[in-house]
Amino acid sequence: MDNNAYLLRCRATGEQLLIDAANDADTLLTLIGDDGIKAVVTTHRHGDHWQALAEVVAATGAVTYAGAYDAEGIPVATDVPVEDGDTIRVGRVELTARRMVGHTPGSITLVYDDPHGHPHVFTGDCLFPGGVGNTWKDAEAFASLIHDVETKLFAVLPDESWIYPGHGKDTTLGDERPSLPVWRERGW
Repeated sequence: MDNNAYLLRCRATGEQLLIDAANDADTLLTLIGDDGIKAVVTTHRHGDHWQALAEVVAATGAVTYAGAYDAEGIPVATDVPVEDGDTIRVGRVELTARRMVGHTPGSITLVYDDPHGHPHVFTGDCLFPGGVGNTWKDAEAFASLIHDVETKLFAVLPDESWIYPGHGKDTTLGDERPSLPVWRERGW
């Protein structure tokens, strides 16, 4: 399904963290390499974001993280259920989890507020270039997701914040900000 998976490495310690073991475990394990990974974070419970999770965890012994409200929908046990505002550490790097309700009940985004540059935001299926994640024409789910994206990302992060979505190309908050009224009007 053309998913993105992200491998983060702390420059100070070499520890690694994988965001979304989406598919193709062999490729992910090759990227991870002999150093292994400390953890795997699953951004939400949809199968296209965890298809390789069981194999990656079995091969690496990584600790699993997922949104507390999505953990039951992921077929690999979640070691650490994540709540809004929780911190996930990999080496000396801290990622702040933000719960985004709408695409799923427990979707999370991860914000790395780089002390030497702009923030980096791993959005799963909550924010893409051109709009928020699919809410299946459910007005209540859309209202919740757009609210969370606006208040927990756009309202608190600078335009230079780099967005890494669960599918497709990267973008920035500044590139997407002018489209917020259009997204609200169209309802997705």
